[in-house]
Amino acid sequence: MTALFVHGVPDTHRVWNRIRAELGRDDVVAVDLPGFGAPVPDGFDATKEAYAAWLTTEVERLAADGPVDLVGHDWGGNLVQRVASLRPELVRTVALGGCPVDEQYTWHEMAQLWQTPGVGEHVMDAMTPEALSAFLTTEVDAEAAAEASAAVDDTMKRCILSLYRSAVTVGAEWQPAVDAVGGRFPALVLWGRGDTYVTTAFSERLAQRLHAELVVFECGHWWPYREPAASAAALERLWARG
Repeated sequence: MTALFVHGVPDTHRVWNRIRAELGRDDVVAVDLPGFGAPVPDGFDATKEAYAAWLTTEVERLAADGPVDLVGHDWGGNLVQRVASLRPELVRTVALGGCPVDEQYTWHEMAQLWQTPGVGEHVMDAMTPEALSAFLTTEVDAEAAAEASAAVDDTMKRCILSLYRSAVTVGAEWQPAVDAVGGRFPALVLWGRGDTYVTTAFSERLAQRLHAELVVFECGHWWPYREPAASAAALERLWARG
């Protein structure tokens, strides 16, 4: 049995380091998505379906030792939902947050800029590590902001644009399959009450659809950085039910 942690945008596996340090298990894997601190395979087009297929392969490999505990934040949570909905036999539990696979969701302002050809490229030109670090300090501490922003490079920027442009209608496309597996395995939804990218209304809808426990923290979008001890405790409660 393995726990697989999947990061979001614009993060890498490092977003999970604080939570992992609080856990009482050593069978934990935190991946880097292609282009996010990891090489991009030949022919990989960085769309949502390409990432979902890539993650499915990773889960299949780990599931050779038994169904996997999946954990995702932001886009990692979206991808966890997709894999769990298409291959539920590979999954023991799911935990996720800040991830809007919901037909009622409207993409936040920055996402809409990224999804606009020309405009997105201009925004990415301005997203230097220094600028991103300064922005992230409104959400997380300086150490976390510097850690996250240091990994941003031209490859990651191209992948972000491709991913978001493939996902304009991801809620309508992916939600039905997610709803169909609600209740099939124990689930946990983790959210920041101050998340301005995906409000808590969507955490409540997701928890209801997955028949999941809902834990809401007094923080913003990046609960893995802000609430590692409480997140780890909630995960261990979930895994005890698996």
